[in-house]
Amino acid sequence: MSDKMIIKSRMLTFGIIQMAVAVYSFAGAAGKMASAYAFLSWPFLLLYGAEILCLGIYAIVWQQIIKRFELSVAYVNRAMSLLWSLMWSALLFKEHITIENILGAAIIIGGIILVNTTGKEREA
Repeated sequence: MSDKMIIKSRMLTFGIIQMAVAVYSFAGAAGKMASAYAFLSWPFLLLYGAEILCLGIYAIVWQQIIKRFELSVAYVNRAMSLLWSLMWSALLFKEHITIENILGAAIIIGGIILVNTTGKEREA
């Protein structure tokens, strides 16, 4: 397999896992949005239903991910949910992102990149 195909394959893998993780992290955001409404009101039920739907979609997709991809790669990329949650908090709830948030996210991303690239280069 050529280097270009390997890079494309890795990018596709990363993209699929990140879509699943983004859906998973959005479930938490939907739950927080639901908490702003009266219990059992229509907005509460819709947002709570969206949370359950997101978790259901994530469960199905995650099962396919761990079946098809290396478990170590899948679980390390799952840590990106912290970054996605940070993004949802800023976009949806107008929460402030601090330098500590950015530093923590950078450390997480650096670790994910390290784990995703180090093992592959040793095998080659």
